[in-house]
Amino acid sequence: MRIIHTLSEMRDWRGQAGRVAFVPTMGNLHAGHMALISEARRHADQVVVSVFVNRLQFGQGEDFDRYPRTLTQDCALIENECTSAVVFAPGERELYPHVIQQYKVEPPALQDELCGAFRPGHFRGVATVVTKLFNIVQPDVACFGKKDYQQLFIIRSMVEDLNMPIRIVPVDTGRAPDGLALSSRNGYLSADERAEAPRLYFHLQRMQKAILGGERDYARLAVETVMDLRVRGWSEVDYVETRNAHTLKPATHTDRDLVILIAARLGQTRLIDNLEITL
Repeated sequence: MRIIHTLSEMRDWRGQAGRVAFVPTMGNLHAGHMALISEARRHADQVVVSVFVNRLQFGQGEDFDRYPRTLTQDCALIENECTSAVVFAPGERELYPHVIQQYKVEPPALQDELCGAFRPGHFRGVATVVTKLFNIVQPDVACFGKKDYQQLFIIRSMVEDLNMPIRIVPVDTGRAPDGLALSSRNGYLSADERAEAPRLYFHLQRMQKAILGGERDYARLAVETVMDLRVRGWSEVDYVETRNAHTLKPATHTDRDLVILIAARLGQTRLIDNLEITL
C-alpha cells in the first residue's frame, strides 16, 4: 500500500496508473467503508482511498474539531482490505492552499432541504471538496454509500450536469447486527444511547411495511415516528420524509420507487438513515 500526501505526487502517480476506482472518506473508517473499498476493487485494478476531514462541510457549532483523526488505524484497515490501495491523505493547506476557498460548487435548491435545512452550506462544502478530489485523482469510477442518500443524489447529479467522465457507483448501507447504520459518529454514543439508536431503523422498517401494505398517508406515518422518538428521549427529530427515490421530491401516491429518510439527534449525536421501497 502506498500513502500519498501531496497533489504533485498524486498527479505523478495518476499519470502512470490505468483504470482507477476512488473512495472518498473523512477517515475514522469502519466496516461500511471497507464495503466501499471492496466494491471499488470490482471496478478497477487501482483503488484510491482519500482521507481528509473537510472543514467546508461542517457548520458553526458542529464537530469539526473533535472529529476523530485516525490515519494510522485507517491505513491498517485499508491495507487489510486492499494491499495495493493508494491512500491520498493531504493536509488542509495542500488541498486549500489559499486557506479560504474562493470558488465553490453550488448545488441546486435540494441542498437546502432535508439535511441541508439543518446544516446550511453542508452540501456546498461536500460538492466543492468532491470536485477538487475528482480533479486531482481523476477516477474512472467513484463509490459512495447509500446511507448519505441526499449526498449520493447530489454527487450523481453534479457529475452528470458538469459532464464529468466518472461513473458513480452506489453501495448499500452497512449495518450492525441490530440494524444500526454504520457511521463514524456512532462512536460518540454512550452505552445507553447505542442501545437505543437502532430505533431509527425499526421505524424505517415499520413505515416500509405499512407502505407496502397500502398505506399512502406518509405524513401520518412520519408523525407517529416523531412522537415515538420524542417519548423515548431523542433530543430532536430533524425530519422523517418519504420521497421519490429518483428525484428526491416529496412522494406522491403514484410514485413507485420511494425512499424514506430520517434524521434525529440522540443526546448530542445526529444520526441519519434511509430505506428504499419499490411498490
